[in-house]
Amino acid sequence: MNISKLQITIDKKKLVDISFDISSSLALVGQSGSGKSLTIKALLGMLPRGMELELKHDSGFELITGETLAFVPQNPFTALSPLTKIKKQFFIPLPKVEKLFMQVGLDSTLLERFPPELSGGQLQRVVIAMALSHEPKLILLDEPTTALDPDTRVMILTLLKTLQSEFGFKILFVTHDMNSAKILCEDICVIKEGRVVESGKMDSVLQNPFVEYTKILIDANFANRKFRI
Repeated sequence: MNISKLQITIDKKKLVDISFDISSSLALVGQSGSGKSLTIKALLGMLPRGMELELKHDSGFELITGETLAFVPQNPFTALSPLTKIKKQFFIPLPKVEKLFMQVGLDSTLLERFPPELSGGQLQRVVIAMALSHEPKLILLDEPTTALDPDTRVMILTLLKTLQSEFGFKILFVTHDMNSAKILCEDICVIKEGRVVESGKMDSVLQNPFVEYTKILIDANFANRKFRI
């Protein structure tokens, strides 16, 4: 999937002007204000009022949220009603939901529970099952493992890789965690102030970054220092 042009403007000022290719799985990385969140919102058709979008892509399918495009947020509670049983938050037949639960490693008995009764890892797998319910072509992941402990984080990322092999969807993964990006994604795109500064194969960029900005992000991440993306 090639995004040949994604341009977001406000009052004639270009906030984001990028292009990238998602051959299989792409990590979108950059500091706070770099344009990652705007990119996600643009693809979801959720840009704030007053912003204009010019989007050109060659994907073979229309980008329609809930059909070809799915979204997994950072906090699963934003996608689930805490006062509604989980089984009633799916809009597909129950047997299909039960099959999806099996595929994401959840017991179907959890369908009778309410979201607050589940752990963070279980909730994120529920949201992943929801994302898969309409067999999307592309899944957008917005820091989906940030609130999880290290073991659960690796489990979710490994699960996503397995599900990608089974379902054949493409992944755009917004994250500040280079370790998570390395586990899940084949490629990386680094953006700064709404522009791409470096992109390529994940291992190549991590081992031999060309620009200083990328080196700073990598050094900060692997030195376990906190920084906002």
